[in-house]
Amino acid sequence: MGKSGWILGGVLLLPAAGWAQSAEPPVSALDVANLREDVRGLTQKVADLALQVEQLEAENAALRAKLGGTREAVSPAQLRDAEAELRATFQSGLAAAQADTLRQVSALLDKLPHDAGGAPARAEAAAGTGFRTDFPKEGVTYVVQKGDTLALIAKKTGAKFQDIVNANRLADPSHIRIGQTLFIPEAKN
Repeated sequence: MGKSGWILGGVLLLPAAGWAQSAEPPVSALDVANLREDVRGLTQKVADLALQVEQLEAENAALRAKLGGTREAVSPAQLRDAEAELRATFQSGLAAAQADTLRQVSALLDKLPHDAGGAPARAEAAAGTGFRTDFPKEGVTYVVQKGDTLALIAKKTGAKFQDIVNANRLADPSHIRIGQTLFIPEAKN
């Protein structure tokens, strides 16, 4: 029998040694939501970079018009070189982010508890709510700003993503709204 795994964002995830093959993957919906948020963040960065290139091109055209078209403020070759450098920087950052995401997924898979059959224990599901109560009780409040994702808020504050979800009983962590007040357990900022 060949190895089987799960495809996530174009990456084949193979089960860790000792995992029983089952119908459901050993990655929780919350882990998938975190990865989707990371992909959304990277997509937004690409869009921002494309916008910056467009702005540079518009500024270059404005400078050319101001100079009467006789001199170029930036040559097309220089612009192409800058674009190539920007793409290389983005690709490098994307590769690093993908490697980091894979390390995080691997670490999460290693930390998941196993029952006797080899499948992850689902204590939260058995409790009926899906929310844990073992998050830190001290923290700060945070008002969601434009462009915020739960993963970004966790990163900004140094809090654990899952602690924020549990403390605020967020059924769908990908749907937070601007102006919403969240309790951030053990925020470091």
